[in-house]
This record gives sequence, structure tokens and C-alpha cells, in this order.
Amino acid sequence: MRILIRIIRRFYNYYFHKEKELARRLTTMLGFTPAYLSLFKLAFYHKSTFTSRDYAIANNERLEFLGDAVLSTIVAEYLFKKYPNSDEGFLTKMRSKIVKRNSLDDIADRMGLDLFLANYNQTRLSRSMLGNALEALVGALYIEVGYERTKYYVIRRILRRYLDIHELEQFDDNYKSQLLEWCQKNGRNIDYKVLAKYKSDKRDKFKVAVFVDGKKLGTADDFNKKSAEQMASERAMQSLNILSRNGMEEAERSA
Repeated sequence: MRILIRIIRRFYNYYFHKEKELARRLTTMLGFTPAYLSLFKLAFYHKSTFTSRDYAIANNERLEFLGDAVLSTIVAEYLFKKYPNSDEGFLTKMRSKIVKRNSLDDIADRMGLDLFLANYNQTRLSRSMLGNALEALVGALYIEVGYERTKYYVIRRILRRYLDIHELEQFDDNYKSQLLEWCQKNGRNIDYKVLAKYKSDKRDKFKVAVFVDGKKLGTADDFNKKSAEQMASERAMQSLNILSRNGMEEAERSA
């Protein structure tokens, strides 16, 4: 009975729903028409759009929270099976490369999620909103079709379509470690300083700078101080012209 109800809802959403254009765009992206269209629509509502007392249930943060956990589990299982002879350290690094903010932002951009976000938000779109929406979309998928079908979608339509896993194996995205190693080899002094701590979207945000021999070479802002240090290190390496070719390509995609 439940299956029949879902079939009817999907048929209705595709042909008769007032948001049928959304249903059709989602069908093209997902490979099926969602039965619970409002759930998927919610995945594209950023918190900055709402100020009402229903704030907590009127944006995609809860779906993002769920999708983040589901995506991390799917990626962990995918890597566990793909690399049966690799140790925990390698698997952890690979998962981090895939689910890190810059990677998700880039994938969401290539999927065209910016067009969905532009339809449902009256605020200026930031790059971080893309990755958040992707996680929320995965959360909505999980609620609609369960883990196995969500896993199939993530692997077939995201990991295999938008990631070069073999290139990712060779790519080292620990810019802070690379910069520290370079400075040690070349007798340079390196220091990180928090220039400012301020509120953004009701959360603490850090402005961090990296100094090499007392000269400021890179700055970055992020909600996580360690992430800000990584971004500042990347920019310092660009300034010093010591980024690898793969690193430069990643930096260009993340700009």
C-alpha cells in the first residue's frame, strides 16, 4: 500500500503539482521523481532566509546534519570496499579529502545546485551554501528512499561522476604540514596568529594569518580555526610559488 501511495504521489508531483518544474528538475538530477517534494524543496532553504520562530524547521540545517552523517558513512563504506588492503590512516585521509568543505562545494556547483538555491533564497549566495545544500539533499534522499538507495545514488551519481578517485589518492591537501616541512628544510621561521574572532551567522568565525620570517603571506576566515590555518597555508604556498601542480589545480577549483 505504501509503495502504491508513493507511486501516485510521484506521478502527481511530476504532472500536476504546483511545483512540478522543481519535480522535473529533481527527476533529471536524481533519476526519479520525489514523493515528498516539500522535503527536497526544504533542502535548498538556507537559514539566512528565515527569521521566524519556526526558524529551526524552516531551513535546511537539520537535513544538512543528517546528510553529513549519511554521506560520511557511505564514503567510509565505499573506501573500505575499494581499498581492501589499505590501513585506517589512508582511509581516513581519503574520506577527509572527499567530504571536506571545498570538495563538497565544488561538487554541488558542478551539479548545478546554485540554480536551486537561487530560486528559494533572497540572500546573496555564498560558496559554502552549495556544500551545505548537497548534504541536505543527501539527508532528504535518505528519508525518502533509505540508506541503500541513497548509497547507490551517492556512489553512481556523485563519487563516480564528479571525483577522480585515483587523482585524489596522489593529492596531498594538508597545506599546513607541507608549509611547515618546507620552512624547516629551508631554515625559515613560521608562525600562525588569530587576527580576529567575530560572529557570522550566529557562530564564531576566525581570521587567521600565517607569517614566514615575520612576513604575512596568507590570511583566511573560517568557522574552524584549523580549517582557517589550512586555507591560510595554501595561500602562503601560492605566494611562495611552492604548490604542486595538483595543489594549484585544486586551489583554482576552490577559488
